[in-house]
Amino acid sequence: MFYNAKNGTVNIGQTKMSYISFGKGEKTLIMLPGLGDGLKTVKGTALAFALLYKKLAKKYKVYCFSRKDEIEQDCSIKSFAIDTVAAMDALGIEKASILGVSMGGMIAQFMAAFYPEKIDKLILAVTTPVSDENVCLSIDKWLKMIDDGDHKSLMIDNVEAIYTEQYIKKKHYRMMYPLLGIIGKPKSYQRFIAQANACKKHDATSYLHMIKSPTLIIGGGEDKIVGKKAPYLLNELINGSEIKLYPTLGHGAYEEAKDFLDTVIDFIA
Repeated sequence: MFYNAKNGTVNIGQTKMSYISFGKGEKTLIMLPGLGDGLKTVKGTALAFALLYKKLAKKYKVYCFSRKDEIEQDCSIKSFAIDTVAAMDALGIEKASILGVSMGGMIAQFMAAFYPEKIDKLILAVTTPVSDENVCLSIDKWLKMIDDGDHKSLMIDNVEAIYTEQYIKKKHYRMMYPLLGIIGKPKSYQRFIAQANACKKHDATSYLHMIKSPTLIIGGGEDKIVGKKAPYLLNELINGSEIKLYPTLGHGAYEEAKDFLDTVIDFIA
């Protein structure tokens, strides 16, 4: 199998958590995805990820964890951090570098604060230490679209909010908009709604001083979801952290920036 790509699950309490792994490196890197996990888990995507992130696969043993299958409606970002550490323990991962993107970055903050012995290096991409009005307005809009049964608008709004105009045109995303009401619609939005509400309540500001791991914060200067101030606030609250800002990019900087993966590799090295 290409770069040892593997799909798997681990038991978390009374339910399961999907994960994928790939790569041949000696060091371990864990990737935590954003709120999109609520619509589609990483199940079955190991080969696709290995191909997409082959630059990482050459350097590390990479794991990517979804949130668990059955999520309580009163869940929190901290509870997702606890689940992820439990998954690490189940797989025998003693320590790893963490790359958390958006909501995944929220989870990574709690992991690094409360389980410092599990974290080597920490990379927080396009995320925030606290969900302000900007974040909540975006999420409330998406929840309203779900309540209205408008999956197409939900997907289109995500694309328009995450990526720059240049990138949307380059990838010809708008040509696919007529199909978005059909493709990728989940059987249930329960996992998305639970995760979205957890994001709205996110506030790690009282705990970030507990982070001891070397930390890199990556942000987009035109981020429409977490806002422009979020990376600077993280940098201010996490002692000794470094910051890299892409002034002309938004929430999709992790995909749009050509040197994003090189930046991650250089920092971990």
